[in-house]
Amino acid sequence: MIEQTNLVISKWNYTQPVNPFEDGEQPTGTINLEVMKKRAPTKKGIACRFSCKFIFEEKVILEYEAADSYVIDLEDIIDINELQTMVGNSYNKFKEKFDFRKLGTVLQNQAMVPFNEKMYDLFPILALVNET
Repeated sequence: MIEQTNLVISKWNYTQPVNPFEDGEQPTGTINLEVMKKRAPTKKGIACRFSCKFIFEEKVILEYEAADSYVIDLEDIIDINELQTMVGNSYNKFKEKFDFRKLGTVLQNQAMVPFNEKMYDLFPILALVNET
């Protein structure tokens, strides 16, 4: 059985930019993913931590970081499709929190950088999760 934990926001550092956005100006956004292996005597799992930054006029407007975990029974074997779903679900939770918290900031009309799972090689993570 696979259980997903709640998303925990570890960083939300927002700084109002000095100058407002002009027509056509957009902040630059980046997104990163870190996956960590977890292990306990009766369970295994991974933690997915996403982070993003928005930069405007060479100054950081927002640094946002959050993570959640998946707890998996030791005997369960995860395949690549399940792992992709797990990472995708974590990203969706991350994005959902951003979409809510960005309201009332200059980023309220900004979209988060889409997550492209093809940028990440998930097979080493898959091997870590399934090793006994």
